[in-house]
Amino acid sequence: MSLVVVIDDDHDILEATELILQASNFEVITTDNPTKGYSLVKEKNPDLIILDVMMEEPDDGFFLAQKFRREGIKTPILMYTSISKTVGMEFGAGEMVPVDDFVEKPISSDELIKKVKFLIKK
Repeated sequence: MSLVVVIDDDHDILEATELILQASNFEVITTDNPTKGYSLVKEKNPDLIILDVMMEEPDDGFFLAQKFRREGIKTPILMYTSISKTVGMEFGAGEMVPVDDFVEKPISSDELIKKVKFLIKK
């Protein structure tokens, strides 16, 4: 069973993501705090990280993704964002934002499962 760590400060998003992934036989650990999320990733070595862009600070997700990569953590990262709706900016995966894919919140169950399965196989 693949392990997914979900880091997001929105409890509704955490609960929905957990339910969707568990229904598709993924093991899921969630946290609403970037510091705890960092510790979970280091301790549990998940198969995938789902990370929100904006948490306590507007750039927490970006900062955390960069920290994981600087430390050699190569686990795929799927980044949740609503930033383009909020500020009208769009981001893509790459060097500045070292994640494997972005999804706009809200995301359908089918699309989430499709992306998760793809990234875990990658």
